[in-house]
Amino acid sequence: MADLIALTLTQPVQQPCKLHPQSMCPAFGALRLLTRIEGSQVAMVTDQGCLYGLTFVTHFYGSRKSLIAPSLGTAELMDGKVVEGARLAIETAAREPGVRIIPVVSLCVAETAGLPEELLPRQANGAEVILVRVPAYAIHSHPEAKDVAVQALLQRLGDHTGPREPKTVVLLGEVFPADPLAIEGLLRKMGVEATIALPGRNVEDFVRAGRAAAVAPLHPFYKLTSNLFRSWGTPVVGGAPVGVSGTFAWLRALGNTLGLDPDLVLEVANEERERAQAVVRSQTRTGNVFVTGYEGTELAYARVLVEAGFTVPYVSTSIGNDPLVLPDEMWLRAHGTQEIAYRKALEDDLQALDKYPVDFVLGTTTFAAAAKERGIPALYFTNQLASRPFFLSGGMAAIGAMVDQALGTGARYEALRSYFNEFNEEPVNALGG
Repeated sequence: MADLIALTLTQPVQQPCKLHPQSMCPAFGALRLLTRIEGSQVAMVTDQGCLYGLTFVTHFYGSRKSLIAPSLGTAELMDGKVVEGARLAIETAAREPGVRIIPVVSLCVAETAGLPEELLPRQANGAEVILVRVPAYAIHSHPEAKDVAVQALLQRLGDHTGPREPKTVVLLGEVFPADPLAIEGLLRKMGVEATIALPGRNVEDFVRAGRAAAVAPLHPFYKLTSNLFRSWGTPVVGGAPVGVSGTFAWLRALGNTLGLDPDLVLEVANEERERAQAVVRSQTRTGNVFVTGYEGTELAYARVLVEAGFTVPYVSTSIGNDPLVLPDEMWLRAHGTQEIAYRKALEDDLQALDKYPVDFVLGTTTFAAAAKERGIPALYFTNQLASRPFFLSGGMAAIGAMVDQALGTGARYEALRSYFNEFNEEPVNALGG
């Protein structure tokens, strides 16, 4: 029996673990949006190690707001003092000035993940107490944790029983700040009277979202939130205003859902399609591009690049397959993308690097480093794309220009690779081989 156990433990792992596809702690995604809401004071219930790491990234991303948390070491967890600590943290959070909501975030530790909601107060000093469960063993990526947080807030705050606002649209997705303004300007030309951008900074936006006439998930990972809106009878308009064909189809679908003047909708959609086509015509773009990352928007970005003239043989993302992603997947496969990896790991991306020719890589820091070692221009997907417009014709122009510029650096990468290879018999492998 001992020999059998030893043999089992020494067998090499053939496939990378896909439980948590090598992205940051999922809770970060929820904390990012919860801490940015005005009048929100987060109480986090977890062990001290997770608290330390997540406090750092919360401040790093500019919320300028502290987390309130009970001190839960091994002794407190073993003694079953989690509920008492959570209630004390809630009472402390409720004393902060201007607090309207207290999201109680529970993480992976077994005792905190199972925090019983019925033992927590629903209100404290007039503020709504809302439990947000984001254990990494159940939520596999930080964008999907955003979905969990938004759904939890809407379920408590959304006013879905009152009369509808017939020409109001919820734009669902954390995006570059100029994008919602550009989209709203175009929708108003079609006859839309108001848009609500979620997740936003205003508690009232979550309340009012329940009365909206339609919701448009700009990102394809808001599955729970979309299902909540459907349960309220609110139509969900799939797709997003990306690229030439995507924008045209999205505007038509949204206009039809809201019952807007079809002639006016068609006129606005045609005008925006012409602007997007003008961007494509303005510069001939060629080159093979990989789009990889853990943000959940990789397929949509790949679609924009293909319409701009690039070839995208490989796309990978940390989110799972879902009907919200299906339209982009089908479009990409019909336009030459050979492989799409969901719940990807670094090993998947490295295999693709051996399999497909590529001139430029958008990827995680680790994968971008691996590409650079081979003399391939590469940029960190998250930081480079989050700092630029994405939607409508303006997004096409910004993204295309960035990739054009990066492709032009290929000779410099190769020169650096050749230089350093003179001092190394073998380039160092990204995985340490």
